[in-house]
Amino acid sequence: MSRESIVSASKLHRQMMNLLTTPSDLDLLQLMMAGDEDAFTMIYRRRQGGVYRFALHMSGSQTLAEDVTQEVFIVLMREAGRFDPSRGSLAAYLYGIARNHVLRRIEQDRLFVPLVDSPEDSAGISATLIADGDPLGDLTRNETIQELRQSILVLPPHYREVIVLCELQEMSYVEAASVIGCAVGTLRSRLHRARALLVERLRAARARNSDSEEVKPARCFA
Repeated sequence: MSRESIVSASKLHRQMMNLLTTPSDLDLLQLMMAGDEDAFTMIYRRRQGGVYRFALHMSGSQTLAEDVTQEVFIVLMREAGRFDPSRGSLAAYLYGIARNHVLRRIEQDRLFVPLVDSPEDSAGISATLIADGDPLGDLTRNETIQELRQSILVLPPHYREVIVLCELQEMSYVEAASVIGCAVGTLRSRLHRARALLVERLRAARARNSDSEEVKPARCFA
């Protein structure tokens, strides 16, 4: 076999291995910082959906979620060098940026927009919220997605974010604590309290719905 054939075979092998291997976020980030636009596109496609859903569940506003998602990736393009892999994953870093933007907008706007149920949005409601043998699961199993969303939205932001990160986004405690910037023990404590508050909200909503059904006037027939 000629030297040229060996080189071509080796090059083809590398290309095939690249196709078979999914690059990590860190690999893509390094390529992006070296000027590879396709690497940024891959990061965006991989992480955009999660960032958007986080902002949506935190704010209740599709417009705000879209704005925040755009801002997150603008920040990534401009300040990619600020990411420190020793402090957590790139996903956690992006959620942290999104969190800061969402909380700032919530403070400014003080406005939540009710959402209309859709199959795509409903898929973001984690199965961990409807687990068997759990008071929260027992309640959420029988609630509509809209009622659950609204109950989450009325939680104070520091409780809302732990529900969104741990229950809806299904992040580990370590990752969620990294996003929020608190100790894992603090996050566990907040999540325990947040779940208890959510149970109270859902029970109250169910009671109101039951009362409204009972007071409906009976139809009279002449």
